[in-house]
Amino acid sequence: MQKILVTGANGQLGSEIKMLALHYPQFDFIFTDIDDFPLDQSEVIISNFNRIQPDIVINCAAYTAVDKAEQDTVVADAINHLAIATLASLCSESGAKLVHISTDYVFDGTSPVAYKEDDQPNPKSVYGVTKLAGEIACLKNFPDSIIIRTAWVYSEFGNNFVKTMLRLMSERD
Repeated sequence: MQKILVTGANGQLGSEIKMLALHYPQFDFIFTDIDDFPLDQSEVIISNFNRIQPDIVINCAAYTAVDKAEQDTVVADAINHLAIATLASLCSESGAKLVHISTDYVFDGTSPVAYKEDDQPNPKSVYGVTKLAGEIACLKNFPDSIIIRTAWVYSEFGNNFVKTMLRLMSERD
């Protein structure tokens, strides 16, 4: 049975994957989050990866507090850049497949049309810079990685665009 390691399992996307996993009993899903798989500690990443020995890694974990990342640059970089570099190296060495979730924040948002994967990134925030650095390290350390750039993710779990807008509107009234 193939083992699928999902990081960031308590986040919005990870929570959705937990729900989907119920329909795929042919896989052994291992769901981890910051408490048991802290991505700001490379030695713990290596130890956990070697203990689990996954066939597939889906990295949903990220430092997603965009505004807070402007002050908390070291932690944002450790999670969004250095951790994925480590995961990519481990996957490359072990033969595991890697799916890394990134963001449209690697672009500056000024394009009048939808971005394509080969458009030139131009991040305007620490969050975007760290996510782009993570993408670059991911592909450098494991060129066969799959990187998915997404914008707002919608689900019943976590914060999303609709919930954020409703919260902001209620705070202004």
